[in-house]
Amino acid sequence: LSMFPGMAILVTVLGYNLLGEGLRDALDPRIRSE
Repeated sequence: LSMFPGMAILVTVLGYNLLGEGLRDALDPRIRSE
């Protein structure tokens, strides 16, 4: 039971990181091409 909160936090953090990368790529594609 004590493992679930940690898993939820981990998934949330990973999701935000992926979302942030996707938004950054969409808004400023020049960063990746250099």
